[in-house]
Amino acid sequence: MKGIILAGGTGSRLHPLTKVTNKHLLPVGSVPMIYHPIQALVNAGIEEIMIVTGGNSAGDFLRLLGNGKDFGLKHLDYTFQEGEGGIAAALRLAEHFSEHQRIVVILGDNIIEGSIRDAVDRFRNQPEGGRILLKEVPDPERFGCPVFDGDRIVRIEEKPENPASSFAVTGIYMYDNKVWDIISTLVPSGRGELEITDVNNAYIEAGTLHHDLLEGWWTDAGTFPSLLRANLLAGMKEGMTEELDLPSILPTPTSD
Repeated sequence: MKGIILAGGTGSRLHPLTKVTNKHLLPVGSVPMIYHPIQALVNAGIEEIMIVTGGNSAGDFLRLLGNGKDFGLKHLDYTFQEGEGGIAAALRLAEHFSEHQRIVVILGDNIIEGSIRDAVDRFRNQPEGGRILLKEVPDPERFGCPVFDGDRIVRIEEKPENPASSFAVTGIYMYDNKVWDIISTLVPSGRGELEITDVNNAYIEAGTLHHDLLEGWWTDAGTFPSLLRANLLAGMKEGMTEELDLPSILPTPTSD
């Protein structure tokens, strides 16, 4: 089984920071953001990892990460994405790397508290198909949102105005080698992108998509509010916030 981290895109929601660097190189806790998905894959027992990146800062990943020895890896693979085109378009660049083995895909701005090892082990043992991880969130309209019939997911809606549930599809996806055939059939959405939600819905239609609930906290870090949240959560996990007296640091509100 191989791991793929999608760390391309322009990061426009984090301008002006991302005018000078890739968002996945910004700090989350005491380390660059990209460290978190790498460590999540390593903790799940995955040793062959490819990073899909792009933009003017692509070379910085190589200078920062090298061959992955700081994570106990023998090597890291890299590929370059020109422009954008959606998550599924970025994933398609890793087909040659997969060698048609099963893959675990993580969006590079996804930060988790716990481990995905149990879910990866269940995926490894299922006969075919895909597996996604869900998390209950206060704002499911920001994400792909599952529609349930009992405990079964019947479809996933992308950023729905009226979410059918309070769950989000996290940016952690597991697929068998049929994913490449599915991606080859996709057409751009109204946003002009190849949507990962369409990939997941294809597995649902085939009756082979499974899901788990992600334990512990989870956040993306692609906007200023979520980047702040990620830093606070990661800081608490690392014990960094114990060194801060937050009430004394924050200014006292004043009234006119």
